[in-house]
Amino acid sequence: MNWDWDKLNSRKPQGPWGPRPGNGPEGPDLDKLKDVLNKLKTPGARILLPLLAVVWMATGFYSIGPAEVGVVLRFGAFHRITDPGWHYHIPYPVEHVLKPEVMAFRRVEVGFLSMQGGRQTQQGQNRSRPEESLMLTGDENIVDVQFIVQYRIKDPTDFLFNVQSQDDTVKHVAEAAMREVVGYNLIDNVLTDKKEAIQLDTLKLMQGVLDRYQAGIYVEAVQLQDVHPPREVVDDFKDVASAREDKNRFVNEAQAYSNDILPRARGEAARIINDARGAQQGTIHRAEGEAARFSAVLEAYRKAPDITRERLQLEAMEHILANQDTDKLLLDAEVANRTTPYFQLAPPEALAGQPAAAPGTPGAPAGQPALRGAP
Repeated sequence: MNWDWDKLNSRKPQGPWGPRPGNGPEGPDLDKLKDVLNKLKTPGARILLPLLAVVWMATGFYSIGPAEVGVVLRFGAFHRITDPGWHYHIPYPVEHVLKPEVMAFRRVEVGFLSMQGGRQTQQGQNRSRPEESLMLTGDENIVDVQFIVQYRIKDPTDFLFNVQSQDDTVKHVAEAAMREVVGYNLIDNVLTDKKEAIQLDTLKLMQGVLDRYQAGIYVEAVQLQDVHPPREVVDDFKDVASAREDKNRFVNEAQAYSNDILPRARGEAARIINDARGAQQGTIHRAEGEAARFSAVLEAYRKAPDITRERLQLEAMEHILANQDTDKLLLDAEVANRTTPYFQLAPPEALAGQPAAAPGTPGAPAGQPALRGAP
């Protein structure tokens, strides 16, 4: 196209109602535009422009890491998502790529600050932030709660375009959720045995709020780091905790003593009961045996009284003579009648030392010698 530069330069800026009066802004400097167009007609420009175009087109190549996804924007609006690997997009400013790390775990601290400027604060100790950590419990006590939240990206488009300052958003939601959960728990529950339940309730409440925000965030964990009463009353709470520990110790000791003494008492009672039942059965069986024996002897006595009487007498003598604990003296019936009254006057040793009467002597009838002796 051939431009009539003289004619263009002769034109004056026109407004809606004719030429602009006064010293208003003039039109574009056509002389400079003419110089630029003339330079583009040079041989060097004809070589440089294709090279610049190639370089510009080459800037459209990009790679996505294993833990990332590519979010391609066209003229600033979401266009598509690309997976890990090499891809191409129309070079900037038509398209450009955001690369959020969807597999990385992000961390938010509430109630304390562990790192500042890449260095730990206070010689390795966390710096407390009471404006975040002091919370009111259900029984109107104040407790200092420090915790962390770990989360990752669930939906990259929602994460990038629906929420601004994602870490701050997660922190504010976590603080609000923890305050609500602590608010309907007693301080003893927060300090002792309900920590896991509090963590789980806070996680569920956070996830519900973030889903309503369409934040594209998945909360992985809520972990309580340090839970304690305010510094002004921490000593009193320590005394209460110590008393509670003493109580638990005494209860455990009593329970241990009970577990030791009760089984032994139950075993002793069971042994006595078993012994009594055994003695009962033995007595019953002996009584039944004696009754059966007596019935048998009675039946025999009815059939043969003399023989039965003699047998019973012999059995009785056998039982008496079998007793080794007493001295025994065997005498003839006539001798026994004459000497029995004097046995109580003579000691057993004197009677045991006297020789037996010889046969035929007075007091010893023939054929029936007197016998003395000890068992």
